[in-house]
Amino acid sequence: QVRLVGSGGGLVQPGGSLKLSCAASGFPFSHFGMSWYRQAPGKEREMVASIGIIGGAPNYADSVKGRFTISRNNVKNTLYLQMSSLKPEDTAMYYCNTRAYTTDYWGQGTQVTVSS
Repeated sequence: QVRLVGSGGGLVQPGGSLKLSCAASGFPFSHFGMSWYRQAPGKEREMVASIGIIGGAPNYADSVKGRFTISRNNVKNTLYLQMSSLKPEDTAMYYCNTRAYTTDYWGQGTQVTVSS
């Protein structure tokens, strides 16, 4: 059973930093690409960053390039999103995602709120 458990969200001031984690289980983590998405109230879910299996450059949404860094630890079966220089417009529920065996799997979401 594929399971993705996100954590690390919280309230942070503009300009601050947060690091999200997503613990994966139930599938061969190192064999699949992983992504972070976010959804703000009243808006569609959007891809924030994605990372392949090995090698290659990660992909980022233009809105987070230079501020967010996606990474993975294939020993710990964990996906990360380091977020810096956070802005109020980064406020959203953040979800980790993988497409495994032609099915999309989602974490439960972790809330990030950027506010003074």
